[in-house]
This record gives sequence, C-alpha cells and structure tokens, in this order.
Amino acid sequence: MAKKVPLRQCTGCKTSKAKSELIRVIKTPEDEICLDKTGRLNGRGAYICPDKSCLEKAVKSKGLERALKCEIPKEIYDTLLKELS
Repeated sequence: MAKKVPLRQCTGCKTSKAKSELIRVIKTPEDEICLDKTGRLNGRGAYICPDKSCLEKAVKSKGLERALKCEIPKEIYDTLLKELS
C-alpha cells in the first residue's frame, strides 16, 4: 500500500501541495512568528509555496495573517523574501 502524502494549502495561491514542498510559518504558544524549517515545531502553522508571487499574493490578501489569526510584522515578510531569493 502506498504511503499517504500529507497535503497542505498555500495561503497565497490556494493550491494544495505536498507538505514537504511548502514553507511553514508558525505562531508559537508565546505569540512569536517564525519560519519552521523542520515542520515539527509547536504552534499554529500556515504554509506558503517557495515562490515570490505566492508570498506577494499572501501579503496582499492577508492570507498568512488570517491563517495564524494575528498581525504579522513586516520583518517576518522580509525574512520570508530573503528565504525565497
């Protein structure tokens, strides 16, 4: 039997992809926003494609803010942009 691949939806383009293809952004229980490279950190997660256009869509539509249920500082978006380039 084939192993089931967990799918997650990108907060920018709204397409479902394998969890391993996406970047996870989390809000920790201490209300800190950070990138989760391992995909294992505790907290509320939101996913985004490793693509600049998806990040721009997520910023414009406030997709990440809605998914994490909080305001996201500009520094986090800057960090994400650096990760993608």
